[in-house]
Amino acid sequence: MTKKLTELDLKKLSSKKGLLALLSREPYHVVKALRYVDYQKKMKKLQTELIRMQTWVINNDERIIVVFQGRDAAGKGGAIRRVTERINPRHMRIVALPKPSEDEQSQWYFQRYVEQFPKAGEMVFFDRSWYNRAVIEPVNGFCTPEEYEIFMNQVNDFERMILESGIHLVKIYMSISKKEQAQRFADIKSDPLKQWKMTKLDEKAQDLWEQYTEYKNAMFAKTNTKMSPWKIIRANRKTEARTNVITHILKSIPYDKKLKI
Repeated sequence: MTKKLTELDLKKLSSKKGLLALLSREPYHVVKALRYVDYQKKMKKLQTELIRMQTWVINNDERIIVVFQGRDAAGKGGAIRRVTERINPRHMRIVALPKPSEDEQSQWYFQRYVEQFPKAGEMVFFDRSWYNRAVIEPVNGFCTPEEYEIFMNQVNDFERMILESGIHLVKIYMSISKKEQAQRFADIKSDPLKQWKMTKLDEKAQDLWEQYTEYKNAMFAKTNTKMSPWKIIRANRKTEARTNVITHILKSIPYDKKLKI
């Protein structure tokens, strides 16, 4: 059924953003263009509120850690970019640690993450975190069963220490369906500007879907605590996921909110 356009719809489509959204793809899709205009408007409000929150962090020497986990191609990087693109880069960092070095492998597992923790007035966003040991590492044989068990026995106490030190900790899990992951992998492979994103782990992700699910469920059962809960963001629709991520971060931090969240 064709959408009947209201006067407000026509006003949105005749704006600069509306025309760009409508004409940027063929065939023209009015409903998607309207949805994108609404998304841009909401995103601007949310990003403005993020600046307000960051000002509170800076002025009060607060510290914030936001952890992003999720399956490959779930949109973690895109969500982090939307969170950080308008805030002051001098008071925030994005951390995406590579494979641990030999020295790091000999250290306490959490040590290299602790070294990235925020100083006063700073926010740190982990694009994957210590929770790699809860899912990715055991699924792909990157840790021993003993190392996995030690991690699972220590992680809640580790996060309790983070919180008791005065750091605000927000844990976000980006969740997509198996079908959506397959489609995103296909899009990445067909786009020469995105092919670098495809890793050997990504290549195996669909075949190991059930194993990932098993360890993911065990992670939630153990670490979704009242003290340090997970927020699961349904991420099949990227624009909706991104606004939901920002909304959750704003809700989780006890600053003086201006926007009704």
